[in-house]
Amino acid sequence: MKLATYNVNGIHSRLPNLLAWLEREQPDVACLQELKALDGAFPQAALREAGYEALWKGQRSWNGVAILARGAQPVQIRRELPGDPDDEHSRYLEAAVDGIVVACLYLPNGNPQPGPKFAYKLGWFRRLIAHAQGLLKSGHPVALAGDFNVVPTDFDIYNPKSWRKDALLQPESRACYQELLGQGWTDAIRHLYPEEPAFTFWDYFRQHWQRNAGLRIDHLLLSPALLPCLQEAGVDSWVRGQPHASDHAPAWVELDLSLLAPKPRKRS
Repeated sequence: MKLATYNVNGIHSRLPNLLAWLEREQPDVACLQELKALDGAFPQAALREAGYEALWKGQRSWNGVAILARGAQPVQIRRELPGDPDDEHSRYLEAAVDGIVVACLYLPNGNPQPGPKFAYKLGWFRRLIAHAQGLLKSGHPVALAGDFNVVPTDFDIYNPKSWRKDALLQPESRACYQELLGQGWTDAIRHLYPEEPAFTFWDYFRQHWQRNAGLRIDHLLLSPALLPCLQEAGVDSWVRGQPHASDHAPAWVELDLSLLAPKPRKRS
């Protein structure tokens, strides 16, 4: 299974880019963020024609998440992150695909900070940490995939100096990410490539793409049950260089699901 995460930054304006990526790379599962479209405007027909079934949760003008599966229908588990019934942001979607649990997330940006947006970011992160602990306790093979809007370390950014005040680099944001890893999740790209930056985001301003002045904020975290299946990981950076591209590129992992531990038989 090739499992990918991709912040499309507007699924209508970037639909040709998304379809070109799907055709060339053919991920088996794709977690999308920042759809910026209501549920009824989701391009289901175009994606089905490309060979993908989908679950999605949209929102007007901003946010929105989706899980695509090639030749299969993702089975919905939940459509929201627990912990705040008043939170109406479309930022979390969880489904079962081919025997694994896939959680697609779009963590709040948090800028400007300090302020209410940063407080919301940290609160959402705390809710994710609590829910992720429950996913681990289930023992199921689980992948947390999405735009986490956090640069884990200074190694994950071209030059941290001009970003020190940004919410993506704040000590509180990084501490939450490390707490998540401390539960037992593995950052797949960093696990396989500890000495490569592997950027996933290049701002539109100041020729960040042309200078490879990037950040790594899109992550795929694997549970202990899924980690033995990890074969390869990377970033489809060519997507960022296409005309009218999103400012993100897809990150992905290759998983050999035949290596999943067999489920214990129930005693009769």
